[in-house]
Amino acid sequence: MLLSRKLPAVFLSGAIFLSCLAFTGCKKSDDSTEKTKKTKSTEEQSESDEDPDDTSSDPDSDSSDSESSSDAVTDTTSDPDDTSDPDATGTTDPGTDTSATSDPGSSGTFFFTMDNYPRLDGSTSTKPLATAITAALLGIDTYDADNMLQFHKTSESFRYLMRGEADLLIVAEPAESVLEELANANFEYEMEPFASEALVFVVNVNNPVDSLTIEQIQKIYTGEITNWKEVGGEDRAIIPIQRNKAAGSQVMMEKLVMKDLTMMEAPEAWISDDMEGLIKTVKSFDNSADAIGYTPYYYAQNMNMADGLKILQIEGVTPEKDTIRDGSYPFRTAYYVAIAKDTPEGTPARILYNWILGEDGQKLADLEGYVPVR
Repeated sequence: MLLSRKLPAVFLSGAIFLSCLAFTGCKKSDDSTEKTKKTKSTEEQSESDEDPDDTSSDPDSDSSDSESSSDAVTDTTSDPDDTSDPDATGTTDPGTDTSATSDPGSSGTFFFTMDNYPRLDGSTSTKPLATAITAALLGIDTYDADNMLQFHKTSESFRYLMRGEADLLIVAEPAESVLEELANANFEYEMEPFASEALVFVVNVNNPVDSLTIEQIQKIYTGEITNWKEVGGEDRAIIPIQRNKAAGSQVMMEKLVMKDLTMMEAPEAWISDDMEGLIKTVKSFDNSADAIGYTPYYYAQNMNMADGLKILQIEGVTPEKDTIRDGSYPFRTAYYVAIAKDTPEGTPARILYNWILGEDGQKLADLEGYVPVR
């Protein structure tokens, strides 16, 4: 898997108390459990570890080896019209007994367990955040959290949601054809942005070109510019790598960069079916530095995929959190959380939807390397 990166465990004060965040790969030790037993009033609660059978996630995942104590979120969804208040929800004691689950339909503290946890789906580039959320709210390590999640990529995940085979999506923007498919099926859904994202362009680190203009990028991918010397590089042919049509990054490319321009017909060897394949191809196509490709900023910056690559400036602007947030980097888009419109208030899926859009979800997205919208 690509999700082997590790970061230090992080604890947030105030309204949330998250443990084992963001690819820590950690299990709760006795010491860390003791530290998280105290509530805001400093009253100690006893912690009992359970090992419930996982009946709602990947049947191949082994729940018997993981500790199943879960975190809690504050369910403040008593107002049915409020689904995006950033201060509406929060996590509490990660060491709380999973049996202490309040009524999901009432306002108060709600505990996620392996049995009630929503079925998540989405894009390749958003699975790391879903993994961190799952690990934090269930109190399991990120390896187990990753294994219990099955993400079917952007387009297909919307079909899973429409068929009722997924409860909540953490996802990139789908192709217009997918939205038309949902509309033709009269499927109603809610979709709100939770993080900003950008499409970035990568080349082999040995390529002397550091920056391209929007027009140069467009002409490279229409086939008008074919040699690196035309953009300040060496006298070598440009190999413009593309993604498959259904990929979220291909949707970003066509919408943000090409607009009404038609991309060149690429040979099969120049089209990648997944992000890892694109990155590997750009790194070493024909053992040269001739290829160029595109990927979401998060994937290149935070998944250690840029080793051996460099991210190009566009119009002299380096893609980074600040330039993506303030809009000075041109190719910006968003990541979304999506749910069926008829999902009732107080259900685990609706509670998690609200939580991701709220203050605590935004903090976790920021810690994970995403660019929160609030």
